[in-house]
Amino acid sequence: MSNSKKKDSFILQAGILAFAGIIVRIIGLLYNRPLVAIIGDEGNGYYNSAYYAYSIILLISSYSIPSAVSKVIAQRLATKEYRNAHRIFCCAFIYVLVVGGIASLFVFFGAGLLVKMDSAVLPLKVLAPTIFFSGILGVLRGYFQAHKTMVQTSVSQILEQLVNAGVSIGMAYVMVNMVADQSTTTQASFGAAGGTIGTGAGVLAGLLFMVGVYALNRKTIRRRIERDTGHIDESYGDIFKMILMVVTPFIISTGIYNITNFLDNTIYQQIMMGVRKIGEAAVSTDLSAISKGTKISNIPIAMASAMATALIPGISSDFAQGYLDGVKNKVAKSVKVTMLISIPCAVGIGVLARPVMLVIFPQPASLDISSMLLSCMAVSIIFYALSTLTQAILQSIGRMNTPIINATAAVIIHAAVMILMMLFLNEKYSLYYYVFSTVLYSFILCVLNQIAVHRHLKYSQEIDRTFIRPLVASIIMGAAAFGTYQGLYYLCKINIISLALAIAVGMSIYFILIIRWNAVSEEELRSMPKGYMLVSIAQKTGIMKKKDFRKFKSSKKKTQSKKSANSKQKTSKNQNKKIEELIDENDDDYWLDE
Repeated sequence: MSNSKKKDSFILQAGILAFAGIIVRIIGLLYNRPLVAIIGDEGNGYYNSAYYAYSIILLISSYSIPSAVSKVIAQRLATKEYRNAHRIFCCAFIYVLVVGGIASLFVFFGAGLLVKMDSAVLPLKVLAPTIFFSGILGVLRGYFQAHKTMVQTSVSQILEQLVNAGVSIGMAYVMVNMVADQSTTTQASFGAAGGTIGTGAGVLAGLLFMVGVYALNRKTIRRRIERDTGHIDESYGDIFKMILMVVTPFIISTGIYNITNFLDNTIYQQIMMGVRKIGEAAVSTDLSAISKGTKISNIPIAMASAMATALIPGISSDFAQGYLDGVKNKVAKSVKVTMLISIPCAVGIGVLARPVMLVIFPQPASLDISSMLLSCMAVSIIFYALSTLTQAILQSIGRMNTPIINATAAVIIHAAVMILMMLFLNEKYSLYYYVFSTVLYSFILCVLNQIAVHRHLKYSQEIDRTFIRPLVASIIMGAAAFGTYQGLYYLCKINIISLALAIAVGMSIYFILIIRWNAVSEEELRSMPKGYMLVSIAQKTGIMKKKDFRKFKSSKKKTQSKKSANSKQKTSKNQNKKIEELIDENDDDYWLDE
């Protein structure tokens, strides 16, 4: 595979990771239904309180490792410094062993300091060892991501979630039945602990898979290292300093960026239990209703997260070599693809919130409020998608402090607004204040990051085709989907059939509109995952003219012919160098194939 093709394949790699991310979240939603049925809304509240606290410690200790490792190793691979790239990998491994071990011990012995509800302490303690294994898994994923291949990470994520789902349901059932003769709250706490056992089992399964993949590629790694004799080895001391310099901003920015769930949970618990004197069980049930909407809205955000993960190595590589046009081109493509997906998802979830909630979390007691909260938070999908992407862009061009400053400002403003609303406005709408502050946070961060990207790259995103046309098409799609659902449900009274057909109608209308209105070109559509299939469907149905394909094909042939001529010219000038490059390319293909 040629280097030029690899540079242009980040959308495909993002698509692979996004597909895996969506599959992972769908599995998560599917297993959450029986899990919540076993542990109840109260147990789900304890589970999520423990999980949010665990996530913050995980973010600080190891969550940012894949992005940080992929960034620094990608920069070395861009200049074919394979020996230094592997030395960085080894140092990162040592780093997570130390930091992950300390973090795991802190969570186990300090669980009571991290969660305010006593019944959430046991589930959090069960999660403590998972932090240690997650750090090791993160280093291995980052190493492969630096080679601009997301296949290994994607497969390991799916495997991790499958094991998580099976073990969580099984252990939750076992733990609840262990204390079947005790109080409902005790059963809820033990059931939540059973669910967190599944999280650890999933991480361990993903780790074993990645270790196996690394073992399969060990010969290729060694061959590259032995062949790399033209670069000076970086000292381990300098590498550790560099890792700290890169990882620390990643940790701070990612930690602040993701602290909102933990912070908002804590604020809600403190005010409702400490000021309003509401019982622990009732507060846990409220938080369960919010978490249901959050889990559903996170599915489309997976695309932005995957795009960001795939974007970092490519932009870091281009930026390190001074290819600013390549950087801007990648930014433009990634933003456009993200908006083409996240905008219709936000509208669709907003108008079909109740039928979606009825399929996934059908608990009657919380169905109405969970549906309303999901509908209200749907708009944050767009803001979170764009802010996630722009944060990765800023980190990739070396602006590590900018996302930290922006996220800090957004956290402070949204937390202050949430506290004031909950203290001085009607207590009846406390859950809506929670959701409003979440949307406000995502909006502020989105705007600040977008301004920073424009300032540092001297780059402005095209507005009409990226935002306006997809938004108008999505509004029409949403109206059609809502009307279709209401009509079909009135006739057959079967929710899942009415929902499936409404989604199909909405997707078809959106697909037709964005092509007819030229919101996406044929070439852009082809560059997306399964793009050729989408183009084929559009052409066969008459939505897109076939002559566009001939132009694209002709242009592609000319480009390939020109590249071939340039390649032959280079070979005639320096045959030995060309042979070395071909060896490197074959190694790179092995990474992709494995």
